[in-house]
Amino acid sequence: MVPLIVEKDSFQSIHEIFHQEGGPVFIAGPCAVESKDQMTQVAQYLGELGVRGLRGGAYKPRSSPYSFQGLGQKGLQHLEEAGCASGLVTVSEIVDGRYLDQVAKHVDVLQVGARNMSNFELLKLVGQTHKRVDLFNQVWLKDHNIRTGVSASVK
Repeated sequence: MVPLIVEKDSFQSIHEIFHQEGGPVFIAGPCAVESKDQMTQVAQYLGELGVRGLRGGAYKPRSSPYSFQGLGQKGLQHLEEAGCASGLVTVSEIVDGRYLDQVAKHVDVLQVGARNMSNFELLKLVGQTHKRVDLFNQVWLKDHNIRTGVSASVK
C-alpha cells in the first residue's frame, strides 16, 4: 500500500490523498477483481496514463446469490499487490461491516457506495477505522446526459 497516515479529526483534499497538484483526480479499475493478472495489467496501464488511484471490488453485492460475488480476501490481495507494484493508491468498496477489517488491511481508501450511503451503522464502523473514506454517489446530469461520480471525504 502507498503509505497514508491519517490523524484523528483530520481532513485532506483528494489532491493531497492522491499526491497530485491539481486538476481532476482519476480513480479507475475494474468493477470486480477477477484475477491477479487482470489487476497487474490494469495497474500498469493506468500508471502509464497518469491515473493516481486503482480501484477494484473484492466483495460484490449482487441481486442474485448465483451471480459472481467477488474474490473476497484473494481479490483484496491482488488489488494491494498491483497497487504496490505500480505505486497507485488503492480503493475498494466496503459493502458489509463483517468485511471491514479485511478491506481496511489491504487498501488505502475505503469507498462507501450509493447503496450504503444510508447504512448509518456501516458508516459509523468505517469512521472508526481512521482510514481515508470516499463517499461515492451517482449523480445524473440532465443537461449533458452523462453520469459522473461525486465524492466527499469524511472524518
